[in-house]
Amino acid sequence: MAHPVDVHVGKRIRQRRWLVGMTQQQLAESVGIKFQQIQKYETGANRVSASRLWDIAEALEVEVSFFFDGLNAAPPEGGTPQDMPHDLMGDKEAMDLVRSYYAIPENQRRRLFDLARVLSDVA
Repeated sequence: MAHPVDVHVGKRIRQRRWLVGMTQQQLAESVGIKFQQIQKYETGANRVSASRLWDIAEALEVEVSFFFDGLNAAPPEGGTPQDMPHDLMGDKEAMDLVRSYYAIPENQRRRLFDLARVLSDVA
């Protein structure tokens, strides 16, 4: 049984990898391991050593602490909409949307954000 911390760190590795548009193979090559090992890290099946986590953080251009962010976060109050995935940051569609959103120029992104807010308030 995978430890919850290992699962969380693995999800954060996958989340960041998706956000930067990197494949498991590319990440594995950049840290000098096989892509199967990245798969095991991302599922929490294998623990990531401190030195390997350091290498992964450098490859993904984040601080090591990034992988532990949200670890002790309490579940949101009032619940979530029924069609929202339980693990939003683990949902590929949501991560693709976030990556696309940040690819939009800032002034247009703000207008899109305002539109989304209005539409979600109506629904």
